[in-house]
Amino acid sequence: MDSTRDGTEPHADGDFAIRVVDSMGGFARAEWESLTGTSRNESGNIYNPFISYEFLSSLEESGCAVRRSGWMGHHLRLEGPGGRLLGAVPCYMKSHSQGEYVFDHGWADAFERAGGRYYPKLQVSVPFTPATGPRLLAHRAADADTVRAALASGLKLVTNKLGVSSAHVTFATEDDVEALEGAGFLTRTDQQFHFFNEDYSSYDDFLATLASRKRKALKKERREALSHGIEIDWLTGSDLTERVWDDFFAFYMDTGSRKWGRPYLNRTFFSLIGERMRDDILLVMARRNGRYIAGAINFIGSDTLYGRNWGCVEDHPYLHFEVCYHQAIDFAIANKLRVVEAGAQGEHKLARGYRPVTTRSAHYIVHAGLRNAVADYLEREREEVQQIGEYLDEHSPFRKDLAEPDS
Repeated sequence: MDSTRDGTEPHADGDFAIRVVDSMGGFARAEWESLTGTSRNESGNIYNPFISYEFLSSLEESGCAVRRSGWMGHHLRLEGPGGRLLGAVPCYMKSHSQGEYVFDHGWADAFERAGGRYYPKLQVSVPFTPATGPRLLAHRAADADTVRAALASGLKLVTNKLGVSSAHVTFATEDDVEALEGAGFLTRTDQQFHFFNEDYSSYDDFLATLASRKRKALKKERREALSHGIEIDWLTGSDLTERVWDDFFAFYMDTGSRKWGRPYLNRTFFSLIGERMRDDILLVMARRNGRYIAGAINFIGSDTLYGRNWGCVEDHPYLHFEVCYHQAIDFAIANKLRVVEAGAQGEHKLARGYRPVTTRSAHYIVHAGLRNAVADYLEREREEVQQIGEYLDEHSPFRKDLAEPDS
């Protein structure tokens, strides 16, 4: 298999070719949807909104994930005879390590102190989105294992051909990681906290699975969060007006600027997804004295609610927990969603019924010395992540007489 940026060079047996395109415009919508499906209501498809054509193209068209922001599109197309799309990889040439949530700043610093050049690198991910999902996308009519193996090999080949330091595939599925390991990528693990809906009929039904002391604490927390005349609205579909987006964007900018200095998403992005993905979006908005004061954006998959950004313009005790975590559980139960993924980090989620879950990424390091050093580090890190997960499981708020859910 070989690759070029402007055309295709087929593998010697003529089966596959890898071609690189610099934007989602390098795919017809129907082509992309042959890999991902069209919506969460499509029968037999596990829909992930973040790998949808609408989400990824909106990031580019809004100017959030483009060359000037350090996210230059470098998407891989795996093509068969006649240019037929068999698979794809959402990939970016990166000039920094911001907005990734799987941090490699230490690797970059060590390599550059030793005289190497870490940037640019290739980043296979959904920009600014720490949510697990497919990264090696296979046509639904193709043999998925074969396509994933070809894409993993193709990504390694493109990395070598470009002369960049590395390629990183973050928040990948287990199937993707297995294919990447087969191509020589190193595996990294981390931890998030997810809520698992075991066919609960109500929030009280869920509370019954917790130890008595924890139940009382959460009931008190929820009461206090709304004690200042605050009411909660769930907004989706036609509720998502431009005025609502103006309010939410003000929350996002205020909190984002205080938290990390420069929010990654602009106002245009929210208008685009509000137009294109309104039925896949849930805004949980807190209202007081007739105006919105806080909110959180969630994306709705076929069986998962994905919590993303939060913001506020008034500080109230426990309101963040109510809007981001408790309301997400309420919505998942009401809509029979199996999982709530509440984003990156946050052991405080454990006390609110979210369980520790291992996330995975895969990394191809070209330089042998750096690769060996990273491999040693990752071995120790995986052991630490496992030990922390076991400790957190032992200290979960759930009653000890209840079986663990399938995760």
